[in-house]
Amino acid sequence: MPIKSWSETITIAELSDEPMFSEDMDSLVDRIDEIRHEGDAGVPDVIIDLSQVGTVNSSNLGSLLRLRKILDATNRRMIICSIGDTIWSAMIATGLDRIFSFASDVTTALAEIQLGIDLKDDPGGESETAEG
Repeated sequence: MPIKSWSETITIAELSDEPMFSEDMDSLVDRIDEIRHEGDAGVPDVIIDLSQVGTVNSSNLGSLLRLRKILDATNRRMIICSIGDTIWSAMIATGLDRIFSFASDVTTALAEIQLGIDLKDDPGGESETAEG
């Protein structure tokens, strides 16, 4: 899996289907956990690109939850993007659609992080800045 440091504060992980998904996620979780032990300030926001993943299993979902827990503890964000219908169905069935943050693609996820937008708090994508 390519893990790209897009900037000092943002990492992009491009995941693949099993069996690489589990290995890659374990590697990513270990990497982020190591950075955290060096100091919370160095922990990046993480974008998980699932464009090359067709399905997820319970172990995959558990890995995503572990990563989210580490990032939440350091006030960092994890955004999952480019998910297909099968994965979206799994997220809804498990209730994880209410736990994770999602974006349509990597570019949108980058914009959300850089602008400090959290669409989970504003699911319609509309801000309250409009007058009227």
